[in-house]
Amino acid sequence: MLQIKNISYRYRDTPSPALSGVSLDVPAGGIYGLLGPNGAGKTTLISALAGLLTVTNGQITLHGQTLTEIRRENPRAIALVPQDYAFYPMLTVAENLRFFGGVLGLSRAELKTQTDSAIAFARLEQVVGKRAEQLSGGLRRRLNLAIGLLGKPQLLLLDEPTVGVDPQSRHFLLDSIAALPAAGTTVIYTSHYMEEIEAICQKIAIVDQGQVLAEGTLTDILRSPVPLLDIGLEQPLPEAIAQRYSATLIGEQKYRLNLPLTVTLQNLLDELDSEGCRVRNLNFGQHDLEQVFMRLTNRSLRD
Repeated sequence: MLQIKNISYRYRDTPSPALSGVSLDVPAGGIYGLLGPNGAGKTTLISALAGLLTVTNGQITLHGQTLTEIRRENPRAIALVPQDYAFYPMLTVAENLRFFGGVLGLSRAELKTQTDSAIAFARLEQVVGKRAEQLSGGLRRRLNLAIGLLGKPQLLLLDEPTVGVDPQSRHFLLDSIAALPAAGTTVIYTSHYMEEIEAICQKIAIVDQGQVLAEGTLTDILRSPVPLLDIGLEQPLPEAIAQRYSATLIGEQKYRLNLPLTVTLQNLLDELDSEGCRVRNLNFGQHDLEQVFMRLTNRSLRD
């Protein structure tokens, strides 16, 4: 298990910390999703786990050992596949894999075995002789992933691994990543695509402004203690009703309301009717990740 306890990080000359008291428990042998908008702190957290940044307080342990101890015993234990392309465009696919395998210190036999395995896993057989700069966006993402797998890492950090790819490539990448825990790899998967997190992650954390807003299984995350109502009206919601139900504007004359347990839906509809507000549509009692995130942050996942 990966345990992150109360870690913080602040970039130089910035008014607010990028991470502030973050604590997470990541089970071994699964896919853990980090969901949040751009600038939420996901990449900073991934960089800290990869050893690229040093946190100012708190502790990170993997299977009870600090990351420093883990890397000392096995430098290949943790691998990062960054959001940016992490290969040399002028080298071929095969040359990139051999180069990065050499950087990892793989023996000649290991290099052959692991390179062949990575090529097969990412289905790069047809392009091994092509320069990386000649590949499509989807194939570049697959090469990024293949390089990350060369050292057979215990913990694989994936930072927005499907950005800029077509739907077919995204489907292939998600299926491939979903298969990794079967080989004993624990995956941390960051994204701001809700549907990806829902599709492959067993446990989820929602982060924003450097803090953890919620953590748990998808069922845990979607279980809301406050009944929410999304309602579309034919005219603006009266200010008194908006204040009483902590309404948030989520579209043109569309609102999200907190409905206290002491108030029935019929009570609210009667109030609206008395104010001459005609209801176009409503949705009550069903939550998805976007609704939960909006409730927690009052902003879009893609802001």
